[in-house]
Amino acid sequence: MLRVMDGFYRGRRVLITGHTGFKGSWMCLLLARAGAKVLGYSLDPPSSPALFGLTRLGVDPPVGLASLHADVLDLPGLTRAVADFDPEVVIHMAAQSLVRPSYTDPAGTFAANVMGTVNLLEACRRNPPAHGQRRAIVIVTSDKCYENREWVHGYRETDRLGGHDPYSASKGCAELAAQSFARSFFDERTYATHGTVVSTVRAGNVIGGGDFATDRLVPDMARAFAKDERVHIRRPQAVRPWQHVLEPVTGYLLLARRMLEEGHRFSGPWNFGPSSRDVRTVGEVAARFAEAWGPGAELDLTRGPDQGPHEAGLLTLDCSKAHALLGWRPRLDLDAALLWCAGWYRIWAEGARSGGGDLRALCLTRIDEFFDE
Repeated sequence: MLRVMDGFYRGRRVLITGHTGFKGSWMCLLLARAGAKVLGYSLDPPSSPALFGLTRLGVDPPVGLASLHADVLDLPGLTRAVADFDPEVVIHMAAQSLVRPSYTDPAGTFAANVMGTVNLLEACRRNPPAHGQRRAIVIVTSDKCYENREWVHGYRETDRLGGHDPYSASKGCAELAAQSFARSFFDERTYATHGTVVSTVRAGNVIGGGDFATDRLVPDMARAFAKDERVHIRRPQAVRPWQHVLEPVTGYLLLARRMLEEGHRFSGPWNFGPSSRDVRTVGEVAARFAEAWGPGAELDLTRGPDQGPHEAGLLTLDCSKAHALLGWRPRLDLDAALLWCAGWYRIWAEGARSGGGDLRALCLTRIDEFFDE
């Protein structure tokens, strides 16, 4: 993975949709460290507070980062952005990214996640890279795009797509849309004409400093612990693949590099998840995060009746394809990731009370430490 930071991205044009989100903000900081020229295309941050604001990416952008306040559902606007910027790499992250809100607004979820993906691909189809150039398009979906049968083994990229809830189904649909565009307009046989390679990426449960989404385990605990409140864990027995946010975003950039270098050998779907030892129950992760937080962290792991909508009980990924073909492997184990998370949120909480704390510098330090591990 060190190949991501060895100068390859210096000066390269990278378009990121959804750059004001949690993962998008970390991607911007990572690319800033790598010296890329980044155009972010996104609506306002999806939460308040948000990592994008806390790290001043909007008001004091690092060298090479420019932002457009825009919607991926605006096809003419997205088409103009692609035409003007002529990106070499496109990372499509803009999405409605949570399961529970998809029950409240299923139509909006499908619109953002399916038509947003279609519009991004159509904008690239209408504006191929400049003559002689190549373009890598990485569509970020989710591990929930699989037809989840609660198997004990991890899902592989060749397994069936599906989805019980609107969010999961919308991600499966986005996968199918990407496959359709890849086969219809960006085929290997006509690569010399269009110069474009498309891949999709499916990550596990991502954790890290700066996630403030609701109904997500670590952010909910961090907000409560910061106020010395006790946290009730909704589904402590549910099993998920947990990983620090830098693991998948680094994988996406490594994949995009190989797509530019070697073309269609690296097209198609890819899983990016943790090692099997970091596939843990919600209760285990909650207890470890509370321990890493220290004094003031209290949990209620009593399993009472859950009146909420359906959520998967067991979901894991098989990442042997990324291991074998990309040489990608997780660098942080879960304990280290949770220590980093707890440390980040404690600094945020203390800064919120005192008015101090440079969270951008902290994120950049974590990036440097990640590559030194």
